[in-house]
Amino acid sequence: MQKNWKDMLVAPTSSIRETVAVIDRLGSRAAFVVDADARLLGLVTDGDLRRGLLRGVSLEAPVTEIMNATPTVFAPSELTSARARELLDTRGFLHLPVVEGGRLVDVIFAESLLAVPKRDNAVFLMAGGFGTRLKPLTETCPKPMLKVGSKPILQIILEGFKEAGFHRFYISTHYLPEVIHQHFGDGSRWGVSIEYVHEAEPLGTAGALGLLPESIGELPMVMMNGDLLTRLDFGGLLDFHVAEGAAATMCLREYSHQVPYGVVRRDGNSLTGIDEKPSLTFHVNAGIYVVGPQVRRAVAASQRIDMPDLLMQQVEVGRKVGTYTLSEYWLDIGKMNDFERAQQDVAGLFGG
Repeated sequence: MQKNWKDMLVAPTSSIRETVAVIDRLGSRAAFVVDADARLLGLVTDGDLRRGLLRGVSLEAPVTEIMNATPTVFAPSELTSARARELLDTRGFLHLPVVEGGRLVDVIFAESLLAVPKRDNAVFLMAGGFGTRLKPLTETCPKPMLKVGSKPILQIILEGFKEAGFHRFYISTHYLPEVIHQHFGDGSRWGVSIEYVHEAEPLGTAGALGLLPESIGELPMVMMNGDLLTRLDFGGLLDFHVAEGAAATMCLREYSHQVPYGVVRRDGNSLTGIDEKPSLTFHVNAGIYVVGPQVRRAVAASQRIDMPDLLMQQVEVGRKVGTYTLSEYWLDIGKMNDFERAQQDVAGLFGG
């Protein structure tokens, strides 16, 4: 039975007997003590119950007498599926409480995390760029193979997809392809399959689609630049694409820019107002796509084309191109300061 974490909540005034009844009814082996505003006050496990009873605490006593008032909690940004799995496996947690602003907003259950559906859709990772702006780091190493923490960027990406149930990978190479081949091989080390396509000459951000074999199949595939770090829910993205009935879907990211001056509003030559240092928000291309078979076949072998041009061609011939705005962590490692930021972010976000 799928558990609802909200059924595990008890008030601080609840008795130990009432808490035992909640845990027994759900088979959850724990309950969360929250106040009227959903603020997490403590955690009670079946172990806490046993220890309390051995100390002689009455079943009619309030649950606060035996609860753990400082449970391990996590912010939403901290828990990738890979990080959650690691915690569940290595520390024996059965559920991970997610807290934001002091309030309990979610609970991740071990059994639901381990029940990720297998997805046969292919994943196409673009790893052929030169990484010119990251020299000298990229003089002997392709940018996707630069290490963030202890792992190459491309490995972090692949592991994220694997945790979401994907197992079929294609990687496009151009610059120093042997470095990528030697590290990943056929993918068996990660329990996935990997095939490679090689761009003899740079073909743009979409040209490598024309090099993919027909054996890739008819399912829509996820395509992603190999220099991104993200906590995007890849399965959710794919489900959205299918539900929308789109030929392709482009992921978007909100980008805000603050104007460093007062912006003047006027009517002719008359001042009507001044907006001090306003912030302007745009939606930008996040470098992640879902591509259907018709769109893939629209790119000829060795054709040079970029993804924005390919997608606009699809719009012009009447095919639907969807947009999916991601709110999760996302970082394009294009410049040295991005690379340095990734080093700071990786431990909490990717367990690396």
